[in-house]
Amino acid sequence: MGRDEPPATAPRALGAREQKRFLRAVEKRPLARDRAIGRLLFYSGLRVGELVALDVEDVLLSARKGTVIVRAGKNDASRTLPLTDASAREAVADCKRERAAWPGADTAALFLNRRGGRLSDRAVNLLLAELALDADLVDENGRPALSAHVLRHTFGTNLTRSGVDVVTVAQLMGHKRLETTRRYTLPTQADIEAAVARLPTDE
Repeated sequence: MGRDEPPATAPRALGAREQKRFLRAVEKRPLARDRAIGRLLFYSGLRVGELVALDVEDVLLSARKGTVIVRAGKNDASRTLPLTDASAREAVADCKRERAAWPGADTAALFLNRRGGRLSDRAVNLLLAELALDADLVDENGRPALSAHVLRHTFGTNLTRSGVDVVTVAQLMGHKRLETTRRYTLPTQADIEAAVARLPTDE
């Protein structure tokens, strides 16, 4: 490591309390589309480009399980993700019912804008900025501190800390190199601060 390089830490992910606030904010969104977006990003670790590229037929739902087929992954990688969370499956099912009354309902895209076109990356980013404010996920200047990338990192971190092996996490996230996935095993800044806080004091 070079003299001026900062120590390696895990990518920015939401802490446990932040995750709860985010999911509560998602649940309060009036549009089923927005609730489905929030839960899919949280429970599947999709990149924003992969999310907006989803077609209706790419998210398969049954009473007890769901499957997300990612066809537009980075570097043309494709993968299939289980959607095990019941609330996420319910949100997508509600979204599919809702979109049936929207302009563009006969098109392939799962997520539509008000004009009936495929939802854009920018529209998803704007939604996440609103969710950040609703969930009090802001930086020291009061700006939104949430993105699809942070939710993707949260997905990877949750898997790693639950004991899922790195090879499986890499497959779920569509990583080509295990080195990319191993970042989730690194300590966060909060981990480092908590470790030092355990030292005995003279108080």
